[in-house]
Amino acid sequence: MHDFPLYFELGWKHICDWQGYDHILFVTVLCGTYLLADWRKVLILVTAFTIGHSVTLALSALNIIRVNTSLIEFLIPVTIVITALINILKKKRSPSTAKIIYGMALFFGLIHGLGFSNYLKSLLGKSTNITWQLLAFNLGLEFGQVLIVLAILILSFILLNILKLQRREWVLFLSSAIFGIALIMCIERFTLIHFK
Repeated sequence: MHDFPLYFELGWKHICDWQGYDHILFVTVLCGTYLLADWRKVLILVTAFTIGHSVTLALSALNIIRVNTSLIEFLIPVTIVITALINILKKKRSPSTAKIIYGMALFFGLIHGLGFSNYLKSLLGKSTNITWQLLAFNLGLEFGQVLIVLAILILSFILLNILKLQRREWVLFLSSAIFGIALIMCIERFTLIHFK
């Protein structure tokens, strides 16, 4: 239990670390199309993503499932590319589209959780009783994720309400920029995939 604050801090610092910016890009492109007034929708979206990555983070950290790390590192930017493309192509969101987005966030959360687990496993080493560390790390990830979401929603508020940028222009700019970055990551990581 005394390691709880340490692993909590490692969790939020990991997701907010600019060197591992792929997770920041995903949360940004996932929530960047919403406004502060949409906080309920964002809460559902973030919860779906959280459920997904919590499940695979736990299963992988507890060695219940094993994954090809290089494949997961490739799939993470693929999730970003797909999410950005949906933002670019969809002009309006209907209730049925929202359900698809929530399901996609849950599924993509599974992939991101496997990515988080690689980092957590390297921290844990050969520890056998990792329940508290796993919980603390996961809560830290959520705290970091909330910080990113709040930053994006505040930035959107400033751009749309104070600087009077059109919402569609903001969504296209943000999603296109993130699409380009993630596509380059996909290409780079594709060449690094190795199958055992």
